[in-house]
Amino acid sequence: MELSTLSLKELGNALRKKAVSAREITGAFLERIKRFNPDLNAFVTVAEEQALAAANEADLRLARGERVTPLTGIPVAVADTICTKGIKTTCASRILENFIPPYDATVVSRLQEAGAVVIGKTNSDEFGAGTTTGYSAFGPVCNPWDKNREPGGDGGAVAVAAGLAPLAISFDTGGNLRRAAAFCGVAGLKPAYGSVSRFGLAALAPSLEQIGPLARQVEDLALLYQVLAGPDPLDATSLPAGAPGRSGQEFTGTAATGRPGLRIGLPREYFAGEELQAEVKDLVLAATGILTEKDGEQVDLSLPSTGYALAAHILLAAAEASSSLARYDGVRYGYRSPEAADIDLLYKKTRTEGFGREAKRRILLGTLVLSAECYGDYYLNAQKVRTLVIREFTEAFTKCDLILTPVTRELPGRAGEEKSPLRQYQDESYTVAANLAGLSGLSVPCGLVDGLPVGVQLLAPAGREDLLFQVARTLEKAVGRFSSPFLRG
Repeated sequence: MELSTLSLKELGNALRKKAVSAREITGAFLERIKRFNPDLNAFVTVAEEQALAAANEADLRLARGERVTPLTGIPVAVADTICTKGIKTTCASRILENFIPPYDATVVSRLQEAGAVVIGKTNSDEFGAGTTTGYSAFGPVCNPWDKNREPGGDGGAVAVAAGLAPLAISFDTGGNLRRAAAFCGVAGLKPAYGSVSRFGLAALAPSLEQIGPLARQVEDLALLYQVLAGPDPLDATSLPAGAPGRSGQEFTGTAATGRPGLRIGLPREYFAGEELQAEVKDLVLAATGILTEKDGEQVDLSLPSTGYALAAHILLAAAEASSSLARYDGVRYGYRSPEAADIDLLYKKTRTEGFGREAKRRILLGTLVLSAECYGDYYLNAQKVRTLVIREFTEAFTKCDLILTPVTRELPGRAGEEKSPLRQYQDESYTVAANLAGLSGLSVPCGLVDGLPVGVQLLAPAGREDLLFQVARTLEKAVGRFSSPFLRG
C-alpha cells in the first residue's frame, strides 16, 4: 500500500480497519520528507518527535473509538507563519530564525482536537511577502513538476503535490496559496475573510490575509476546511456563530451543475490583454464549457475596478506590513544584533540584518504611504478603490452564482529568474481582488500545458464555500486529478 497516494478518506478507512496505524502513516510520510525534501526544500522544520507522539495518541483514540474524526491520525503540514507551540515558527525570516512560540494558533489547536498530526512547518517567502518563495531566508522551494520552475509562493502546495503530506494549511495574502495550488496541480482554498480564525498567524497585512487548506482532491479540501472554520473569541475579525458560512456547511460531493441554471460569471477584464497566455486561457474557458453543458448559464460580466485593484492591494499591503513588522525590533523576542551599542543602533542593526530585501521594500513603501505627505493621495485612495471593488463584486453576484477566472497569467516561470518587484506584484493580478473584497476563492486544476498544471479560480460570496467545493468537484471529475513526478516516483 503506497500511503502517499491515498486520499484522506482512504487513509481514514485503512486506519479504522486497522490495516495500518497512525504511527505507520506518520512514519511513512516522515521517510518521504527525508528522501525528497533535500531536493524540494518544502519544509523548513520537520517535527518528527512531536509528530510521532501525536500519532501514538491518535492510535489510542482510534483503539478506544473516542473523539474519532476524518482527520484523526492524518499528517498535516503547517505553514511556518502559523504558530505551533514547542515547534519553531520562523516565518522564513532570519529575524525569527530561532523563535519557538509558547502557544498554538487556533487552527493548529483545532487540528489537534480533531486528532490530526502536525508533521512539520513549510517554507514560503519571508512573512509571505513574495510570489515565488525566492525571498525565503532558507532558500527557494522547487516545483515538484519541474525543479527548474517556480512553485508559486507556498511550500505547503509543494509538500502536498509531492506526497510529503496528504494535507496542508497555509495563508493567502494576495493569492500566494492559490497560485501555488495552480502551479503544483493541487486544490487550494482562500476562505472568506473571518471564516477561519487568524489568531496565531504572524501578520503581514491583517485585513487581507486568510488561513486556508490545501489538498490533492476537493473532497479532502472540504473536510479540512470544516475543521478549520468557525468563530473564535481570540480573533476579533472572526465571524460569529450563525453568520453565513459559519455552520461548516457540509460538502456532499453532489455536482452543483446538476442544478439547472447555475449562473457562471466571466468578467471580461480577466480574459483580455496579451499578458494572459493563450494556452492558459483556452484551458480556463474549456472549464467554463464543462460547467455550462449541464444546463448551466454563462454570464458576461464587467468589473471595471479590476485595473486598479492590484495597485490598491500593493499600497494597502505595504502600509499594513510596515505596521505589522514594526514589532520585530530586537527588544522583546526574535533576532537581536550583537553589535547594538544603544537603542537606535539596536533597531537599525537588528532590522537591517534580520529582514530580507522584499520585507524591507514593503516596510519602506508602507511607511511612505502612511506618511502625512502621502496618506491622502495613496492610502485613502487605495481604500476608496477597495470599496469600489467590493461594490462591483456585490453587484456581480446578483447576476451570477459564482465567478470563474484564471489563477495565473502564464505557466510557472523559470526558477531563479530575476524579476522586478513590479513584475512580481503583477503575478497576483488575477487573485488580489478576492483579498480586497474578502471573498471565498478556490483554485482547482483544469489541465496540463507542456507537462505543467494549470488552475482555474472560482470565486463566491462569503459563506458559499460549499458551492465552490461542489463546482470544483464537478471540474475534478471531468478533467481528472494530476500526479506530479515526485508523487509517481
